[in-house]
Amino acid sequence: MSERTDTVLKLSLALAALLAGGGVGFYYGIFLPSQEVRRQAQEMAEKQAAADERKHALAAQAQRVAAARVQYDQCLALAETSYRDRWTQSCRVLHDTDQSGLDDCADDLLSSESGCRAEHPVRPAQDCALPAAMARELTQARDARKGECSAQLQAAQATGGSQLN
Repeated sequence: MSERTDTVLKLSLALAALLAGGGVGFYYGIFLPSQEVRRQAQEMAEKQAAADERKHALAAQAQRVAAARVQYDQCLALAETSYRDRWTQSCRVLHDTDQSGLDDCADDLLSSESGCRAEHPVRPAQDCALPAAMARELTQARDARKGECSAQLQAAQATGGSQLN
């Protein structure tokens, strides 16, 4: 019987060692590697989310810069259009004044038509040569408006760049 007990004890110890080894083997062979895989997957997901966020921020900044550039181009076009319109309007006023002086001269019975034309030349209604002071005033107003456009663009670019950081 002692032999039998000895055999049972040996088998029990072998089975216990096998179970303990199996537990340790499961822990180190399956459980820990799967945790590492999960941790790496989570890190990759976080890195991907951060990269996506940076990509969206860069795209948003690019859109803001493009919108600011379009607004700048529109502002410059408005400044030029306003300049040309004011120049043409000034030409019309001078033309009308010249034409009025010519008409008044022509109404005078003592004046001839050629004499009136020589004394009161009529400037064209468009694309005329304005007096220097008037031309300088219109040019300064246009340049000031262009400066405002540039300042708006720089402010928009500065705002867009600081929002990214």
